[in-house]
Amino acid sequence: MRVAIASTDNKTVNEHFGLAERFLIYEIGAGALQFVEERPVVPYSDNNPKHPFDAARFSSVFEAIQDCARVYVVKIGEKPVAELKARGVEAVVFAGAIADIV
Repeated sequence: MRVAIASTDNKTVNEHFGLAERFLIYEIGAGALQFVEERPVVPYSDNNPKHPFDAARFSSVFEAIQDCARVYVVKIGEKPVAELKARGVEAVVFAGAIADIV
């Protein structure tokens, strides 16, 4: 299973979905994580706490992670969670070491 991880340090899940400038892509199999690649994105959020859902910005981020079954983030809004779910990607709120995901 392929997953996307929002991380600023390559070691922990420590980034908000909307602020992520990149996602680390991993393959999970046989109880182990294998790094695949890093995918840069233009962040979904415009840093306005009251920002409305922006379909174009969301679609741009989604294109980068659309082949992933899950996306791990420390925080994500309700609307992006629903939009990801509708497209077949599960949002997982998780804070901690990437190695602990398995």
